[in-house]
Amino acid sequence: MERTTVNPWTWSLELGYNQGELISGQTRTLYCAGQTAMSTDGKPEHAGDMAAQLALSLDNLEAVLANADMSLTNLVRLNVYSTDVDQLFQHYGILASRLGTAGAAPPTTMLGVTRLAIPTLLVELEGTAVA
Repeated sequence: MERTTVNPWTWSLELGYNQGELISGQTRTLYCAGQTAMSTDGKPEHAGDMAAQLALSLDNLEAVLANADMSLTNLVRLNVYSTDVDQLFQHYGILASRLGTAGAAPPTTMLGVTRLAIPTLLVELEGTAVA
């Protein structure tokens, strides 16, 4: 597999993501369901705590990736959904730091939504990964 970043503008690099990534060659593709702050037994965790929910959502995304023998480095697309974008930005360093440590800068879309599947959830991460 060969990855080529596509950045007609460089401003997104300062925010930790590429505008696009071109993938060529033989690959395996993993489409991840949205990952939230759910415990291993399917119970929502950390009501009202955006930082803790974001960290657990990342843990859960990494668990899905690991089960496919992948990591955050393999992400080629990340969608972030939040019921409070302003509050998410206050804790965005959690996400940026984990991606940066992994050497990942996947094209990312952030969307503000009215609510998620479970009303106490504040953030959801949906990724696509290739290896």
